Amino acid sequence: MSYTREQIIQIVKENGVKFIRLQFTDVLGSLKNVAITSSQLEKALDNKCMFDGSSIEGFVRIEESDMYLRPDLDTFVIFPWRPQDGKVARFICDIFTPDGKPFDGCPRYALKKVLKKAADLGYSFNVGPECEFFLFKTDDYGKATTITQDDAGYFDLAPVDLGENARRDMCLTLENMGFEIEASHHEVARGQHEIDFKYADALKTADNINTFKMVVKTVAQKHGLHATFMPKPIAGINGSGMHTNMSLFKDGSNAFYDEKDVLQLSSTAYYFIAGLIKHIREMSAVTNPLVNSYKRLLPGYEAPINIAWSCHNRSPLIRIPAARGASSRVELRCPDPSSNPYLVLTACLAAGLDGVTNKINPPKAVEQNVFKMTKEEKSKNQIGDLPVDLNEALTEFKNSEFMKNVFGAHIFEKYIEAKNEEWFSYISKVHQWELDEYLSLY
Repeated sequence: MSYTREQIIQIVKENGVKFIRLQFTDVLGSLKNVAITSSQLEKALDNKCMFDGSSIEGFVRIEESDMYLRPDLDTFVIFPWRPQDGKVARFICDIFTPDGKPFDGCPRYALKKVLKKAADLGYSFNVGPECEFFLFKTDDYGKATTITQDDAGYFDLAPVDLGENARRDMCLTLENMGFEIEASHHEVARGQHEIDFKYADALKTADNINTFKMVVKTVAQKHGLHATFMPKPIAGINGSGMHTNMSLFKDGSNAFYDEKDVLQLSSTAYYFIAGLIKHIREMSAVTNPLVNSYKRLLPGYEAPINIAWSCHNRSPLIRIPAARGASSRVELRCPDPSSNPYLVLTACLAAGLDGVTNKINPPKAVEQNVFKMTKEEKSKNQIGDLPVDLNEALTEFKNSEFMKNVFGAHIFEKYIEAKNEEWFSYISKVHQWELDEYLSLY
């Protein structure tokens, strides 16, 4: 919803809002905030609220630490779960340097830059995510376990689906905050859930994804549960994805639709698909950013591992849902909900636009089950594989001039630095599997 400065000041006064959170996102996608009292609202609206950027992952050195938060007025909302007396509201903010320039390390700014490139070509970019998550019980100290509160499966109902009440409250809370909820259901794995909200322009969608995760975790806690967007918290069952549905619009019409084509897809759609396929390996460190992400991307768990596209089955990386006309879209199935949504959508749009501007043709669509194809069949159909672990994904990312140009040197280098540390931390630990396999044997 759009607000003016004066409207926000009036809403804060009339609703007894006492605290305002100025939220922003670090390079890894973690939501941060600086809290101010309502007496400082006009200062915030004048873009005069400062914070120490040197303490935030992937931002700046201590010698250049002062950063300014500029609230996006359209993101103002009052948290419905806070007390009626002393309400709390929030803005999502852009980050600026002391000389008034957008900060190159701000993920939201990275997305804005590629959206500007799309706009210069006459396109707007709409995105609808499908966010999955797990609900786990907590222990006597309130800490998360990996014990689910149900043994339900796909689309099951209460009493089997014991997460239904929490999920209902999540939907109601999100609707109170302006979301349009389209669907809510239990997912395939025990304790796994999905809530889908209506597509929007890419910037609003990225904002919504981070708000969604905050709301889901907050409501889960009120139900004595822990919500996690970790991709694969339990071995042997499906992990959580964030299937990302994308479309380009031009002159008010869906640029992916062509009723004369055999698949009713436009050349723009084919080029966009080709761009995603061309760049997906170098994007994987962003779409699937954790060591744990690659434990979801394994055969046998419905997650895509092969670089192909299809209109009629869900095994390839890219699927074209059946709807056409204004609803024509491309679904990228590899991203997971641990990712930074601003960086994911930046990479997706940049890759797609590369295909569009250079008129790259995709390989033929694959209509058979890719999971059951032999190595020879995959080679014949030009089907590659996604990286098998974070290290391989990082190598692809580090060697990509395209990704460096898309994100800019600051985000590119800071992201590599943080993820290298994560990978080294992982490989330097002795894990339980190693003890189980080797301790007695050797």
